[in-house]
Amino acid sequence: MRYPIGIQSFEKIRKGGFVYVDKTDLVYKLAQGSVYFLARPRRFGKSLLIDTLRCYFEGRRDLFDGLKIAELETEWWQYPVIYFDFNVGNKRTATGLNEYILGVISKYENMYGIVPFIEEGTGKPSLDATLRFNHLLEQLYEKTGRQVVVLIDEYDKALLDLIETGNPADEQQLSDNRELLKGLFSVFKATDRYLRFVMLTGITKFSQVSMFSGFNQPDDITLSPRFDTLLGITEEELHRVFAEPISEMADGMGLTEDEVKEQLKQRYDGYHFSSRLIDVYNPFSIINVMANEEMSDYWFSTGTPSYMERLLSKCQEEVMAYTGQYYARQTFIDYKADTEMPLPMIFQSGYLTIKDVNREFNSYLLDYPNNEVKQGMVTLLANNYLQPKQDTKAWVNDMVQAMRKGDTELVRRLFTSFLAETPYSMRPKKDQKDRELYFHYTFYLLMRLISCYTVYTEKQLSEGRADCIVETPKYIYIFEFKLDGTAAEALQQIEDRGYAKAYEADTRALYKIGASFSSKTDTVEEWELRVKNEELKITK
Repeated sequence: MRYPIGIQSFEKIRKGGFVYVDKTDLVYKLAQGSVYFLARPRRFGKSLLIDTLRCYFEGRRDLFDGLKIAELETEWWQYPVIYFDFNVGNKRTATGLNEYILGVISKYENMYGIVPFIEEGTGKPSLDATLRFNHLLEQLYEKTGRQVVVLIDEYDKALLDLIETGNPADEQQLSDNRELLKGLFSVFKATDRYLRFVMLTGITKFSQVSMFSGFNQPDDITLSPRFDTLLGITEEELHRVFAEPISEMADGMGLTEDEVKEQLKQRYDGYHFSSRLIDVYNPFSIINVMANEEMSDYWFSTGTPSYMERLLSKCQEEVMAYTGQYYARQTFIDYKADTEMPLPMIFQSGYLTIKDVNREFNSYLLDYPNNEVKQGMVTLLANNYLQPKQDTKAWVNDMVQAMRKGDTELVRRLFTSFLAETPYSMRPKKDQKDRELYFHYTFYLLMRLISCYTVYTEKQLSEGRADCIVETPKYIYIFEFKLDGTAAEALQQIEDRGYAKAYEADTRALYKIGASFSSKTDTVEEWELRVKNEELKITK
């Protein structure tokens, strides 16, 4: 198989013999409508979808031979297509966005021999993108006798690059770009009779742009059950299209095909784009896994977008609180371009997804989609928040090995050394509340880092919440931490509140660990251990 890594051209994929997961029945269904908006995470196939629509509306029947759409479409009309790709060009300058839009308009004016809209009194083509665009749509309809198709890819790129930079010039440019886009999109309402189809894609839906107020309300299919599998790879598609490479991978790894499928599912599956909760695999990661015959964090390792890094740096301690919670749909759909409520951006960027739906209250449970995202996100947050001197991945590997062997002394040393090497500048210096927040968030990050095992933080038990419980194949660890207290107090809380009762019949070795953190040194001060009902072991 040939894998289309980095290829967003439908024509190149089809003519080059690259593997293609056939979604054209949904493309045909989509094309029966008129105006759409779709938000999806980066590298999820939005650009390929737009290019597929371009080829379809241009009547490129030859490219669709053998695909599902060939059995559905009988007419193959050719329409004039205008395509904006906002990934192109620099939109951070005072004239960048306007110049790009005028450049695209000029391209199609030249292509179809259309005289540009002339600025009154100057005799020159207008530099007003809104007027030029309006004129282009009218003239294209009159010249071709066909309604026009407008495809806009990554409309929000011109906004995301500018949010939360802290630069006043960027704030002004962000405002200017909003107004320019609003004006451009307002043309759709005035020229509705000239339009056959309009599609806008992006990562997020900016409510402040008011882009939808300027023209007939588009069909927002971001969470629509009709198109929840339009992008990404379903489990059925994975097993059918990639059956051969999965079999080869199983042979190379010394695993069964079912074991490989399970590993793929845990690492790359788990996205849900509607209340139907149909599993969708990350397409970028899957294509790379098949091409390289190796499982790695392909999507996350391509880098966190700069807008997300800026956002996370300003709301670091709140991010983890968003996982495992139910929300009203509107809470995570519309983004207002600020840090007061970053949840929509985190969700729409693909770092959280829908995991359950409470239909009685119409609320949605959000959490990490899979292990690739969870581990990558936690590592990113830990590195940015704690800025440890030692390599985080190496520390995680050492900790996992220590817990796997039941080496509690090594576990203690690893905790202590990691925290001791946190730069002094990262430690809270204000009041007790700040120190407690730092302590709890640090502890949460460290536990999440080792969550290749079953890890429960703040697990609700019959008589209270245990700080953390880690389950490995041979060992169970129950942790209780105290800030500026004593390890004995922490251990006694485990006993008094019966955190271990749920494991009385479990044959695995069980360790109860009480530890104290010092707000002066920000590391482990005391550590006490009890092995089920055996003697107390103390380390200070």
